[in-house]
Amino acid sequence: MAWKAPLRDMQFVLQHWLRVDQSWPQLAAYADVDLDLAVQVLEEAARFSEQVLAPLNASGDRQGCRLEQGEVRTPDGFPAAYRAFVEGGWPALACDPSLGGQGLPLVLEAALQEMLFGSNHGWAMYTGIAHGAYLCLKSHGSAALQARYLPGIVSGQTLPTMCLTEPQAGSDLSLLRSRAEPRGDGSYAVTGNKLFISGGEHDLSHDILHLVLARFPDAPAGSRGLSLLLVPKWQGNGERNAVYCDGLEHKLGIRGSATCALRFEAARGWLVGQPHGGLAAMFVMMNSARLHVGLQGLGHAEAAWQQARDYALERRQMNTPGQAKAAQGADLIHLHPAMRRALLELRVRSEGMRALAYWAAHWLDIAAFADEPEQRAQAATLAALLTPVIKAAFTEQGFSLASKALQVFGGYGYTQEFAIEQTLRDSRIAMIYEGTNEIQANDLLLRKVLGDGGEGVALLLGELRTEAAASSGRAATELGGACDKLQAVLANVRSMAAGDPEYPYRAAGDCLQLCATVLQAFAWARTARCIEALPALAAQRREKQESIDFFFDYLLPDLDRQVAAVAAAAAPLPFIAEAF
Repeated sequence: MAWKAPLRDMQFVLQHWLRVDQSWPQLAAYADVDLDLAVQVLEEAARFSEQVLAPLNASGDRQGCRLEQGEVRTPDGFPAAYRAFVEGGWPALACDPSLGGQGLPLVLEAALQEMLFGSNHGWAMYTGIAHGAYLCLKSHGSAALQARYLPGIVSGQTLPTMCLTEPQAGSDLSLLRSRAEPRGDGSYAVTGNKLFISGGEHDLSHDILHLVLARFPDAPAGSRGLSLLLVPKWQGNGERNAVYCDGLEHKLGIRGSATCALRFEAARGWLVGQPHGGLAAMFVMMNSARLHVGLQGLGHAEAAWQQARDYALERRQMNTPGQAKAAQGADLIHLHPAMRRALLELRVRSEGMRALAYWAAHWLDIAAFADEPEQRAQAATLAALLTPVIKAAFTEQGFSLASKALQVFGGYGYTQEFAIEQTLRDSRIAMIYEGTNEIQANDLLLRKVLGDGGEGVALLLGELRTEAAASSGRAATELGGACDKLQAVLANVRSMAAGDPEYPYRAAGDCLQLCATVLQAFAWARTARCIEALPALAAQRREKQESIDFFFDYLLPDLDRQVAAVAAAAAPLPFIAEAF
């Protein structure tokens, strides 16, 4: 069951859902980009993902990485695949042409990342942070650092890492102990231990750039005392820097990715951004990474849908009850109501997530290149609101849908005979790293909904209500009603928070899922309007209409359960220790 890039739906989102042929000419940076070029890029990315990465997915999982005298060897085929990736110019896709990039829209970068993660998550972990590191250095690096290191990132000759976590400090960065001391020549001696560093050591690129959070001797306590430093694997004089890989994690999934424990022993590094301003610089990279992690969830959902669909179309069991089907093929399991529902949910959620993920990336393009400052600011606000929803909701769906897809296989799904068991294992980590989903929920509700007085949510609801007004029939009614419910819930949360400061934290997870469901309603309401541009008898139009109906009939009712869950969070939670 070979993985295939979902090119038809990707093109539908770009052409009809986003209408990029109308929006790109309004952005000077993309004035020369049209739909034909975008389709060519996607087709080439599909060819690379299908022919180079997908065949290495299972073998990379079985072989894993190995540590030999401090050097990491990735699975067979991984280095050659990376060379092909670099030769294809893929690292430069959405980078500034003045730095050797191709200057293409971030929405195409999002589509590329979906394909990379969907075809081979383990391999894609090595490249997944590169664009975020590029943005971080471009925004906060000195001219000297940019001149020295950005060309290598853009060309793919160098791969970066993000070094935050330490043994005693996971999500709580205020507990970081790594330190950086001035050497007197403009550089710093970085010392400390970092844990769970994806691609901390490997054999894909010659140099590795570690972006490390550490403390200066005069740093204040807490997260406000952190600085960001760039620590290369190799120093400018050709000597190896004092960065050592002490071990590899043996993991549930993404076994082709080298997850390293790193030790820095007075390693030479350079400051990125301002002293004690490390989080501001690092968050540029983390926000990019969180969108990419959401795309991992989408990639797994799409892979799970393809695997379950292909299996259900060939697996025979008992005859389907109540179906007026010809005797030939009547025992295929895809005809059973339970399987039809599972398969439809896999397809509908995957396609809805794709539209929303590309929409968020499109807002980032507008935030970067729109002519009017107000338009850029509004686009940035919308992208910031969407990012935690995409990261948390999409990764949860990636795991949940992989589990539902495995159920289609029955007992065979629990064996290594089929790829679905690896998809399930690989998908689980995305709910944890780059800020756990619980942290994403707190970020959304506490900082981005309650924290700004409701301005951002009002902007988002304005976009959704504009779509409801442009839509017709059931789609308009359902989306308008969903917006009303979301607005009422958030107003009540704001009121309740005034008397119970813990209440928003108890309600945050369900609030995020509520937002995700409303956004899915928006995605399918817009789709209902967009399919009018497709030929009346086109198979894609029929399939999209089936998906629209299924969403509003079977999935939108989740909204009422989520509304009730947010209300139920008004009840205080007991403390577990006191219960014993």
